[in-house]
Amino acid sequence: MDKSIPLHLQEIIFSSSNPEISRTISALVKDGKLKKIAPRIYTSNLDDNEAEIIKRNLFKIIGQLYAGALLSHRSAFEYRPTSSGDIFLTYNYERKIKLPGVTLNMLEGSPPIEGDNLFVDGLHVSQQARAFLENLQSSRRPGPSSKTMALPEIEGKLEQIARSKGEDGLNALRDRAREIASGINMEKEFEKLDRLIGAMLSTKPSNILKSPVALARAFGQPFDLKRIELFENLFITLQQLEFTPVTDPNISNTAFRNFAFFEAYFSNYIEGTKFKIDEALKIIETGKPMPARDEDSHDILGTYQIVSNRKEMSTTPENPDHLLEILQYRHKIMLNARPSKNPGEFKDRNNRAGNTDFVEVELVRGTLIKGFEFYQALNEPFAKAAYMMFLISEVHPFLDGNGRLARVMMNAELVRAEQSKIIIPTVFRDDYLGALRAISRRNETNIYIRMLLRAWKFSATVSGEDMDNIHHVLTQSNAFEEGEDYILKIVGE
Repeated sequence: MDKSIPLHLQEIIFSSSNPEISRTISALVKDGKLKKIAPRIYTSNLDDNEAEIIKRNLFKIIGQLYAGALLSHRSAFEYRPTSSGDIFLTYNYERKIKLPGVTLNMLEGSPPIEGDNLFVDGLHVSQQARAFLENLQSSRRPGPSSKTMALPEIEGKLEQIARSKGEDGLNALRDRAREIASGINMEKEFEKLDRLIGAMLSTKPSNILKSPVALARAFGQPFDLKRIELFENLFITLQQLEFTPVTDPNISNTAFRNFAFFEAYFSNYIEGTKFKIDEALKIIETGKPMPARDEDSHDILGTYQIVSNRKEMSTTPENPDHLLEILQYRHKIMLNARPSKNPGEFKDRNNRAGNTDFVEVELVRGTLIKGFEFYQALNEPFAKAAYMMFLISEVHPFLDGNGRLARVMMNAELVRAEQSKIIIPTVFRDDYLGALRAISRRNETNIYIRMLLRAWKFSATVSGEDMDNIHHVLTQSNAFEEGEDYILKIVGE
């Protein structure tokens, strides 16, 4: 209790052996200013649910009434009651203590040791190595009433350490667990932990592993679990929808190349490589870069070289290895003039855009390979295109050129199916990026799909063998405009 605050203003008050405090509490209860909500626990909050009050002050209560307790086992990782209302503590006796909305499971065991952390006055929490050992104890109860987390969850936490601290982090955890195991009578649990870490580092058999992320690391293909969950959610949404085919109107080679020019032009413009139309046309027609903008010119040329080649754009990945091969090949062509960006090589350092951190370096290959599983299960060309574009955009496997490459991979799916490709015009840039953020940060798949369908409908109007006519349609559509004052119009809509 806070002695500086009057008792009747404190949300939680504990009974006391001090006669004066005890009489004050009794008087306040009699006057209706306090109420008893559990043995030795009173509150001045007469409005809120008792379970809510207990939950809000839970660790303060434990520290006060059971000084010397240790928040342990799964609770040392979760820091809250399970869905069944259970929290687990190591203490000097074994007992279940029922409070409104929560059950304190007191487990007899070793008191806090060096390295265990003081959480609140009177209550410590198991250090990381100890918590792993505790969670590898045998438990007869499954689910939320179990004192231990499920093995796949434990493996997932080990994978997080491997991702953030590398193999050295796992080895340091194992070394610390070895140091403390005998002192807390958990030698058997250490043997389990040793086998798990060894399996994940491929120094021991992997057949004991249960979780996909741990198995992937053991086989040298660790992946980003949160991204895979995003991909799975998009896959499920796409599978539940039907998409009306949009036949490619640009059948002739001339029409196909005309579309490809604007495809390359807008795809680069979105990324900040900006040219006037006549400048870009001259670069494409002559095959020569502008002297003052050599690298930017080659970006346009490289993109056009891919998207204007019907054979190349009809190539889609047949298996995970083929996906990696296609990505590296196309990236090398697109960024051939930028050696500092390692054309054709996956990134060697982590990258980000704004507040978004993309998939970490060591998880790129595994995430692409795992994400390919959902791609393979899709049948609709538009669904495959939408999925592939988000897969590459979200992984961001290269230092630069990821957005352009993602759109190339999207359109290859449509060319293969003889359907209209998709252009993201300048005026639609904010809609496009906003939809990507919506799915990436908030898992809002429908916004992303609606955005692409709108762009697809617009792109089908961009056709023909006369560049002047195409330019006229684009102008009518506001395609070249920038800023909030303009929206994408679809001619004939």
